[in-house]
Amino acid sequence: MNDTLDTFVQNLQDQIYEETREAFGEAAYQRWRNPLHMEAMTNPDGHAAVRGGCGDSIQIFLKFEHNRVRKASFQTDGCGSSLVCGSYAAEMAMGKTPDEVFEITGESILKKLGGLPEENEHCAFLAAETLRQAVNDYVKRDA
Repeated sequence: MNDTLDTFVQNLQDQIYEETREAFGEAAYQRWRNPLHMEAMTNPDGHAAVRGGCGDSIQIFLKFEHNRVRKASFQTDGCGSSLVCGSYAAEMAMGKTPDEVFEITGESILKKLGGLPEENEHCAFLAAETLRQAVNDYVKRDA
């Protein structure tokens, strides 16, 4: 009986993975399975937490060195799309000046990851807004 249940569960999991890959694309699927930069940061130079209209929240943490992002990380309590977009937002901020980080938009996150289903695109805009607010926090502290 256990072998039958194990086989059923494995087949169901494989089906979920395949459907997710098809709906979200390979880049988003891989980042969902293996998120990068997902951690809280102690004593960040810039930090923001934003809750989107969908109820998901994203936090972005930034460390700067010579006015460039040396390290960026994120956390989310949201869906897989929020996780993927937070991960990409953190990655895209690395090595950039505050002005360059402000150029990261929801559209540029979507382009970098190859798009998302329309009903999930708002997660990219949530990640971009959180990133901008984290930079604003850094600029205020640095002033």
